[in-house]
Amino acid sequence: MSESQYDASRRKFIRTTGVVAASLPVAGYAQVAGSSELKVALIGCGGRGSGAASQTLMNDGVKLVAMADAFMDRIDGAHKTLKTKYKEKVDVPESRRFAGFDAYQKAMAEADVVILTTPPGFRPEHFEYAVAHGKHVFMEKPVATDAGGIRRVLAAAKEADAKKLKVVCGLQRRYDATYRAVHEQVMNGKIGDVISAQVYWNGGGVWTRPRQTGQTEMEYQMRNWYYFNWLCGDHICEQHVHNIDIANWFMGDKPALAQGMGGRQVRIGPEWGEIFDHHYVEFKYGNGGYTNSQCRHQKGCMNRVTEQIIGTKGRTEPGRGIITDLDGKVIFKHEVRKKDRRNPYEFEHEELYRHIRNDIPLNNAYYTANSTMSSILGRMATYSGKELKWDEAINSQVSIMPEKYGWDADPGPKPGPDGLYPCPVPGVTKVV
Repeated sequence: MSESQYDASRRKFIRTTGVVAASLPVAGYAQVAGSSELKVALIGCGGRGSGAASQTLMNDGVKLVAMADAFMDRIDGAHKTLKTKYKEKVDVPESRRFAGFDAYQKAMAEADVVILTTPPGFRPEHFEYAVAHGKHVFMEKPVATDAGGIRRVLAAAKEADAKKLKVVCGLQRRYDATYRAVHEQVMNGKIGDVISAQVYWNGGGVWTRPRQTGQTEMEYQMRNWYYFNWLCGDHICEQHVHNIDIANWFMGDKPALAQGMGGRQVRIGPEWGEIFDHHYVEFKYGNGGYTNSQCRHQKGCMNRVTEQIIGTKGRTEPGRGIITDLDGKVIFKHEVRKKDRRNPYEFEHEELYRHIRNDIPLNNAYYTANSTMSSILGRMATYSGKELKWDEAINSQVSIMPEKYGWDADPGPKPGPDGLYPCPVPGVTKVV
């Protein structure tokens, strides 16, 4: 497969199906011989962390040697699952299982490669630390929950390039053969000029975890991270970033401005924290193109998770692998033999280790940061009710992160006398 380079400063977009990589690094750092065993640390031991660790351990020459999470019960559960499946490839005695807010530092000290799968609010700090200490990185999307976090990730990405570190991010659609085949066709002009996209993540929502007796507010929010913006970024950021990323990929840019609307009509109890249950955003790009984005967490409604790309000569729903002309006639169909199908969640880990062992530049952090910021821009627009430009959004000095971490620390949002957390109010809420 070919590989393209993504230059963040010039927003250069090369028409190819290859994995997006950073510009060539200038200095060597933390290289591993092709036959050497790679030691891996898992930072964040929930469901996605266990899944990412499993996908990493499918590769030859890797061993899980350390685990970290805020909660020891998460570590123990993930360790049992992974040890049962991967046996000797999981070598994590109790002395290398670290719990607490600073546990990631101890776990990273043991490893060559780190998997960052905590709630996304912690991602900038963890990515910075990993890069500063010379670690190759797999990190899940989104990579931040506010503009300050995005700025930190972009700065660390440049440092990763300088140290020749490899970075893969969990926007797995970019590693899906069908998406890549359609993207190649579109970049070669199959549908003419790309002028718009429709992207969706509409579903019934996710889990809640009841408040337990004796929990501090910090622990409650950490256990229910999906419903607090400093941890999750709202579902437009945590889930819908996948679809917004595809729009950016096919548009060849990030949005220049956004406006939108949203709110909470169904999920209004204390268990839903402070986030909205629906968002609609209109993104406008520098070339005049638009993406219309919608995401919803409401049961009993239409469910749709997909993307549609529209050009001057045709259109595609890339996940289906079909391109049609404007009259609906199929003009391209990507067909993969069953035996040749690749799981993109597994393939992105294969690519990480291939690039590490062969010292091939690879840094997904730039496009993942831009797509995460696009999602944050959309949230800013729906929360404020304002039209916002990219530059004013990414330079926002409004931080939603706690001033310090600790089980008795103040996480920020707190329930009122009625038990409800304050909700953003369009026209009132300040985002920049």
